[in-house]
Amino acid sequence: MWDLLKMLASLVLVFGLLGLLLWALKRLQQRLHSDPTGQRQLRVLETLHLGARQKIALLEVDNQRVLVGITGQHMQALGQWPLSAGPHNTTNLPNESDEHA
Repeated sequence: MWDLLKMLASLVLVFGLLGLLLWALKRLQQRLHSDPTGQRQLRVLETLHLGARQKIALLEVDNQRVLVGITGQHMQALGQWPLSAGPHNTTNLPNESDEHA
Protein backbone atom coordinates (compact mmCIF):
# COMPACT_ATOMS: atom_id res chain seq x y z
CA MET A 1 0.00 0.00 0.00
CA TRP A 2 2.81 2.40 0.92
CA ASP A 3 4.56 1.71 -2.41
CA LEU A 4 1.40 2.56 -4.32
CA LEU A 5 1.11 5.94 -2.57
CA LYS A 6 4.77 6.74 -3.26
CA MET A 7 4.30 5.84 -6.93
CA LEU A 8 1.19 8.03 -7.25
CA ALA A 9 2.92 10.94 -5.50
CA SER A 10 5.88 10.60 -7.86
CA LEU A 11 3.53 10.55 -10.86
CA VAL A 12 1.78 13.72 -9.67
CA LEU A 13 5.16 15.38 -9.13
CA VAL A 14 6.37 14.45 -12.62
CA PHE A 15 3.19 15.75 -14.28
CA GLY A 16 3.36 18.95 -12.22
CA LEU A 17 6.96 19.57 -13.26
CA LEU A 18 6.07 18.82 -16.89
CA GLY A 19 3.20 21.33 -16.78
CA LEU A 20 5.46 23.95 -15.20
CA LEU A 21 8.12 23.38 -17.87
CA LEU A 22 5.58 23.70 -20.70
CA TRP A 23 4.22 26.92 -19.21
CA ALA A 24 7.75 28.36 -18.87
CA LEU A 25 8.61 27.42 -22.47
CA LYS A 26 5.44 29.08 -23.76
CA ARG A 27 6.27 32.30 -21.90
CA LEU A 28 9.84 32.23 -23.19
CA GLN A 29 8.64 31.70 -26.76
CA GLN A 30 6.28 34.67 -26.48
CA ARG A 31 9.11 36.89 -25.27
CA LEU A 32 11.50 35.77 -27.98
CA HIS A 33 9.02 36.34 -30.81
CA SER A 34 7.60 39.67 -29.72
CA ASP A 35 8.73 43.11 -30.78
CA PRO A 36 11.08 44.86 -28.28
CA THR A 37 8.42 47.53 -27.78
CA GLY A 38 5.95 44.85 -26.71
CA GLN A 39 3.81 45.42 -29.81
CA ARG A 40 3.03 42.35 -31.88
CA GLN A 41 3.45 42.62 -35.63
CA LEU A 42 0.91 39.88 -36.40
CA ARG A 43 -2.41 39.10 -34.75
CA VAL A 44 -4.71 36.16 -35.38
CA LEU A 45 -8.18 37.67 -35.23
CA GLU A 46 -10.18 34.49 -35.81
CA THR A 47 -9.84 30.95 -37.11
CA LEU A 48 -12.47 28.61 -38.51
CA HIS A 49 -11.81 24.87 -38.75
CA LEU A 50 -13.26 23.41 -41.94
CA GLY A 51 -12.05 19.83 -41.63
CA ALA A 52 -9.50 17.57 -40.00
CA ARG A 53 -6.49 19.48 -41.37
CA GLN A 54 -8.13 22.47 -43.04
CA LYS A 55 -8.94 25.89 -41.66
CA ILE A 56 -9.12 29.54 -42.59
CA ALA A 57 -7.64 32.32 -40.49
CA LEU A 58 -8.19 36.04 -40.44
CA LEU A 59 -4.90 37.82 -39.68
CA GLU A 60 -4.00 41.43 -39.03
CA VAL A 61 -0.59 42.62 -40.21
CA ASP A 62 0.69 46.07 -41.31
CA ASN A 63 -2.76 47.70 -41.09
CA GLN A 64 -4.18 45.02 -43.36
CA ARG A 65 -6.53 42.12 -42.79
CA VAL A 66 -5.52 38.97 -44.62
CA LEU A 67 -7.69 35.87 -45.02
CA VAL A 68 -5.50 32.75 -45.25
CA GLY A 69 -6.47 29.21 -46.20
CA ILE A 70 -4.44 26.56 -44.36
CA THR A 71 -4.10 22.83 -45.06
CA GLY A 72 -1.63 20.26 -43.81
CA GLN A 73 0.85 21.04 -46.59
CA HIS A 74 -0.07 24.48 -47.91
CA MET A 75 -1.01 28.04 -46.94
CA GLN A 76 -2.53 30.52 -49.37
CA ALA A 77 -3.75 34.09 -49.04
CA LEU A 78 -7.40 34.20 -50.07
CA GLY A 79 -7.98 37.93 -49.74
CA GLN A 80 -6.59 41.15 -48.32
CA TRP A 81 -8.37 44.28 -47.10
CA PRO A 82 -7.33 47.52 -45.41
CA LEU A 83 -7.83 47.59 -41.66
CA SER A 84 -10.22 50.54 -42.09
CA ALA A 85 -12.72 48.11 -43.64
CA GLY A 86 -14.64 47.23 -40.48
CA PRO A 87 -16.71 44.10 -40.02
CA HIS A 88 -19.79 45.70 -41.59
CA ASN A 89 -17.97 47.67 -44.29
CA THR A 90 -18.00 45.40 -47.35
CA THR A 91 -17.08 47.97 -49.96
CA ASN A 92 -13.59 46.50 -50.45
CA LEU A 93 -14.63 42.86 -50.23
CA PRO A 94 -14.84 40.74 -53.39
CA ASN A 95 -18.32 39.63 -54.35
CA GLU A 96 -19.51 36.42 -55.92
CA SER A 97 -19.97 37.96 -59.37
CA ASP A 98 -16.20 38.71 -59.50
CA GLU A 99 -15.37 35.05 -58.90
CA HIS A 100 -17.53 33.76 -61.76
CA ALA A 101 -16.37 36.30 -64.34
